[in-house]
Amino acid sequence: MIKVKTVVRDSDVHGFGLFADQMIPKGTITWEYDPEYDVSFPSEKIECLPPVARAYMYYYCYFDKQLQKYVLCADGQRYINHSQKRLNIESTPTRDIAARDILPGEELLCDYRQFDNKYFERNGLSLEDIKE
Repeated sequence: MIKVKTVVRDSDVHGFGLFADQMIPKGTITWEYDPEYDVSFPSEKIECLPPVARAYMYYYCYFDKQLQKYVLCADGQRYINHSQKRLNIESTPTRDIAARDILPGEELLCDYRQFDNKYFERNGLSLEDIKE
């Protein structure tokens, strides 16, 4: 569940992105997994879906190794983009924290590999596919 004001809009990194709609001080929890809000699915459920739905889920979900489930964020958090060079969010499978002060209008960026090291492989992507 997002804990700060954000807005989803076009991103220069990839497609849509998640942008700060307020000043976010360093150390602020920006998102936290809430099992009553965010939806989780076992692998078997995802793999039984029609191909288009399965592709959507693989793209917008992350795999939580501790839960052994795919998690679909119920809010704009699903639009947070990956960056290795410009990241301003430190991520775990259960919490995102501002790595530095983030100004209103800045895109929130994290390194997907911090919480799902198979994301790119699962989606047939490489890190070179991501604009920095």
